[in-house]
Amino acid sequence: MEKVVVLGSINVDTILNIKRLPVPGETMAMSDESNAGGGKGANQAIAAVRGGAKTTFIAKIGQDHAADFMLDTFKKDGLNMENITVDPKAGTGKAYILLDDNGQNSILIYGGANQTISVDDVKNAESSIAEADCLISEFETPIEATLEAFRIAKKNNVVTILNPAPAKTDISEELFQLTDIIVPNETEAEAITGVKAVDKKSIINSADKLNKMGVKRVIITIGSRGSLYYTDGKDDFVNAYKVSAVDTTAAGDTFIGYLAAKLDSNLDNMVEAMKFASKASSIAVQVKGAQNSIPYVDDVKI
Repeated sequence: MEKVVVLGSINVDTILNIKRLPVPGETMAMSDESNAGGGKGANQAIAAVRGGAKTTFIAKIGQDHAADFMLDTFKKDGLNMENITVDPKAGTGKAYILLDDNGQNSILIYGGANQTISVDDVKNAESSIAEADCLISEFETPIEATLEAFRIAKKNNVVTILNPAPAKTDISEELFQLTDIIVPNETEAEAITGVKAVDKKSIINSADKLNKMGVKRVIITIGSRGSLYYTDGKDDFVNAYKVSAVDTTAAGDTFIGYLAAKLDSNLDNMVEAMKFASKASSIAVQVKGAQNSIPYVDDVKI
């Protein structure tokens, strides 16, 4: 799609490299430590703009050095920042990522200014949403803001993509009905539906339940196995590209941003867009860090 708007979080990621994840009560040495831009919303916005879409970001930052660090990153990518506002009290969001030698991670989040995004902030960005082709949101910012954004989007015939992460179990029926495409991973899908996704049949059952909750189009991402698309009783499976993963931190966000950038407005090329998004994600997992690992469209070939 030509114009994408993302409502979501901004975090500065501190990546702690360790041999394996610690057990309770254990003290471990780190092999390395580094900082990078992150936050699910920011990652998805960066992925969309690098995927070729004109991208506007609705977000909130603090008055601190972390904010300056993130804004510099956004400027380099040409992200539209007119709807990024400043909270004078809360700090810019932060994430602390434990990354093991196998590329798996555990993440601790400080929400900060991300948690102060309000319905009024969304209303102030109404013209940006109304002029877009697609709106993306996730759950690292208040769900009330997402709900208002989706109301505005649907009033203006804008396609809505919901990434229900971090996982929640108390998602309103209205939000489901305002969502055109929902993109959980298997853990998030299980949290919503109660269906444990262990094989293709159970993943389809989980997708069918989401379908019946009011979301017409469901994509469940399944890590290194790939992703499943489901709508109206029909399913397609897109295999993941086989690579050696170094860091999976921004894999899902890369997938969603590229998916939005590559989808046609009528959504007829869903499987093709998923293949392209999967390729971009496979490139991202081969590099440590979040936003710095997200590829540019010229490097994504299928």
